[in-house]
Amino acid sequence: MVDAQRGRAAFFDCFSGASGDMVLGALVDAGLSVDLLRAELQKLPFDGWSLEASRATRSGLAGTQVKVRVEKPEPGHRNLGDVEQILRASTLPGRITDRALEVFRRLARAEGRVHGLPADEVHFHDVGAIDAIVDITGAMIGLDALGIERVFASSLPMGLGSIPSAHGTLPLPAPATLELIAEARAPTRPFPTEMELVTPTGAAILTTVAEFRQPALTLERIGVGVGGRDLPWPNVLRLWLGTMAEHDAYTGEVTVIETNLDDSSPEQLGFAMERLFEAGALDVFFTPAQMKKNRPGVVLTVLASPAQADYLAQLILRETSSLGVRFRGAQRLMAPRRSGEVDTAFGPIQVKVKSIDGEEVIAPEYEDCARVARARGVPIGTVYAAALTAGALGAR
Repeated sequence: MVDAQRGRAAFFDCFSGASGDMVLGALVDAGLSVDLLRAELQKLPFDGWSLEASRATRSGLAGTQVKVRVEKPEPGHRNLGDVEQILRASTLPGRITDRALEVFRRLARAEGRVHGLPADEVHFHDVGAIDAIVDITGAMIGLDALGIERVFASSLPMGLGSIPSAHGTLPLPAPATLELIAEARAPTRPFPTEMELVTPTGAAILTTVAEFRQPALTLERIGVGVGGRDLPWPNVLRLWLGTMAEHDAYTGEVTVIETNLDDSSPEQLGFAMERLFEAGALDVFFTPAQMKKNRPGVVLTVLASPAQADYLAQLILRETSSLGVRFRGAQRLMAPRRSGEVDTAFGPIQVKVKSIDGEEVIAPEYEDCARVARARGVPIGTVYAAALTAGALGAR
């Protein structure tokens, strides 16, 4: 049976904008367990907050409204280092904390450009509060729990007017929101209303995880996240959840990041690869190279989504001896695939099923084959052969 929890794609239909609580509401409405969400969020090292999810309607459209309530005053404003310390001190999986930190780093860069400060000197105001940390971390938990591997979003509606802030009255869209959208080159559309529709938290989440285009999807369900205000139109964020149509499944742009290394230890390189994959790199590999001064070295190559390229480049600089990296854009086309399993004499084996011109090709999953080989005391090649033979009869 195809694993129903992996291989999904999601499209955020930002009809009335996006905020952190609307993203959470859409994920819960699409099937994310509130109990699971609370349990995972309780792994953050602070208390004094609660999360509520309830049914609500806006202009006749029903959905889920999520509210994060903070029960006690917070001690001052946090900076990026404070948030990183909180997330690293949690017991959440590394892939969740890394993704949440990527959102906060993007926010810090945007705020830094607005205020003319380095990212690590920016003091978060609303976006560093407990409710924002819960919103952002909860969104990463939800995407992971629902098995969403690719995220897409519509254009973002830009309201006008002004909004109060810790720095006084600011124009809308909020300066940090505009910086986030500009960095991601996300499409916008005018919306004739004097109010904030896309918040900095909502913009940070979407510009970090989403490609801004509408994919072809085979829809499974729709999640509706309800906004806090009752407006003259449906104030909702819709989440379309499904699988990619074959002709659109794995096309698009990637950023190739490279650096030459001749003074990093094998242990350091191996750890850097782990961190890069945990942080969302599409692929990481090393190529032997002959460097200057007759030194053997390697070329580290990372494939990344354009939205993640800056963060992954910074990670390379932190985790290796590199003094600089190269970027280039590339197009990729990957065969449509799905997850499945085949029945063998060793029991069920997980496989990837690749489709080429309507013909399906089976590739056994290494980890599953290795598990069975260890448990049964047989060569892994025997397990592979059994899976391929069973695959010829058709994967479920």
